Amino acid sequence: MFISCLFHILEDEIIKPYRMSNSERFDFKFYEWEKKFHDRPFLRQPFGDQWEEYTWAEAGQMARKLAKGLKSMGLRDDAHIGLISKNCREWIIADMAIMMAGYVSVPFFPSLKGEELEYLLDFGDVDLLFVGKIETWDDIGSHIPKDFPMIRFPHYRGCTVVDRGEEWFDFINRYQPLKEPHVPKLSDLWTIIFTSGTTGNPKGVELSYLTLDSTKIITEEVNPLKVDFSGNNDFISYLPLNHIVERVVVEHVCMRFGGSLSFVESIDSFAQNLKDIQPHVFFAAPRIWTKFQLGILAKVPQKKLDLLLKIPLVSGLIKKKLKKNLGLTRARSTVSGSAPIPVTQIEWFSKIGIYITNGYGMTENCAICTQVDGRDFGKLDSVGKPQCGVEVKIDPKTEEVLMRGPYVMDGYYKNEKMTKATLLDGWLHTGDKGYLDEDNYLYITGRVADSFKTSKGKFIEPLTLENYFGTIKELEEVCITGLGLPQPIALAQLSEIGKAVQKEELIGFLEEKLAAINADLENYKKISTLVLVKEEWTEQNKILGPTLKIKRGNVEKMYAAKYKGWHEDPKPVLFEK
Repeated sequence: MFISCLFHILEDEIIKPYRMSNSERFDFKFYEWEKKFHDRPFLRQPFGDQWEEYTWAEAGQMARKLAKGLKSMGLRDDAHIGLISKNCREWIIADMAIMMAGYVSVPFFPSLKGEELEYLLDFGDVDLLFVGKIETWDDIGSHIPKDFPMIRFPHYRGCTVVDRGEEWFDFINRYQPLKEPHVPKLSDLWTIIFTSGTTGNPKGVELSYLTLDSTKIITEEVNPLKVDFSGNNDFISYLPLNHIVERVVVEHVCMRFGGSLSFVESIDSFAQNLKDIQPHVFFAAPRIWTKFQLGILAKVPQKKLDLLLKIPLVSGLIKKKLKKNLGLTRARSTVSGSAPIPVTQIEWFSKIGIYITNGYGMTENCAICTQVDGRDFGKLDSVGKPQCGVEVKIDPKTEEVLMRGPYVMDGYYKNEKMTKATLLDGWLHTGDKGYLDEDNYLYITGRVADSFKTSKGKFIEPLTLENYFGTIKELEEVCITGLGLPQPIALAQLSEIGKAVQKEELIGFLEEKLAAINADLENYKKISTLVLVKEEWTEQNKILGPTLKIKRGNVEKMYAAKYKGWHEDPKPVLFEK
């Protein structure tokens, strides 16, 4: 494996420029599976207890008709085609059609507000917009010009009715399939993905077909997803498809290596849909894993679970039942990413037979940098070793993590200044702080931008302190803050388990936990106050981003005026009034 990975590193340095100048074309494997799996299910959409299926051939024909229609509209060369919708079969077909027509996809988070979408449509030079399964048309519709070219997906129950634009089937059925789909060069722009804005305004990450094509190295060489190369792969798609991980690890891995792609009807049906699908590959953000864990513990308390897992015959039955109820009976690979996951959580899931691979990456490197297997018990507090084709080093002055490889973006759309600051001498400056150990495992200690200074002049790295709270099941989310205070403070949300505990009992318990955490910390890091906030942190109040990461800047906006009073309160644990 080492030799193979080394070859790909050398290939990136020596062969890549030649390949691009030689105009090598992107090999869209969908066409091969379309022929081989002509009548097999490809896209599976739930409607209550019923599932509607499009075969590989049906999806291919619809995409070709749609591509023909797009090309008939007189759009400019390399036109930018927007997509705003929750995950559904039409999203995938539209994405394929955009490529077949020779255009650039510009997907958006379906939770965008009207003014945010209005800005991105203009800044991203979007020529046409697909609007689909959304709940916010009443808001975003008023921010889209009346004459803006649009194609609307079929209406989904529970979503708002989109009352403008070409209707999906009417548009598609007017055209014959495109006979010669566009075959992009590896150097061509594949997509512009606007980041969620967790660390500021969204930036348009430009990814070429070379970056997408290069991702096959990972699966073909080391296969961390345990993909079946004969096409026996069932995937579930529920995290936003415009997010780089869902786009690469779910959509394009399915199209490259074959299988079926199933969707979720709604948040309410997620658990049942997942159980129905029992996917071979399952990716989730840490917040999802937390909800799984807390859901199990709400039914089977930790002490009882520990006891049952010690009984040999019972242990196997319990693990099997828990996996089935979660929908992970057939999972060959379970992955966490998009935000840090506590080591204690990976260890907890391993005890019930679920081994979580922790991946580290970002939109700017096609979500490929490092990973650690859930069975690598000695290194679970790391984010793993560099993946094939990836080099990682640490800036000695700032401790920033730098990486390079064939997966790195071309730059930020219409932002040369930011591009030059992020891509220096071929190295991507990730914005994360960390270190490499003697075995080349990477450890992330926080974000460069997240560090803040106390009034004593000491720098605090929130992520390091937040990790201490990972074992407290009474808390669902913790955010360390306190810019300008003498000591940091912790803001937290109660989990369902915590909400079930009597208030006085809970305060006493959390005071003990906070004292134990502080006992191991240097004086300037000791947390003065743990505040249990009232309002739930959601996408709607903008505390969470679309990928369920905390937007620290918005936490500051919501709570900063109360920091001083909370810090000066003599009680170490407070309920927000």
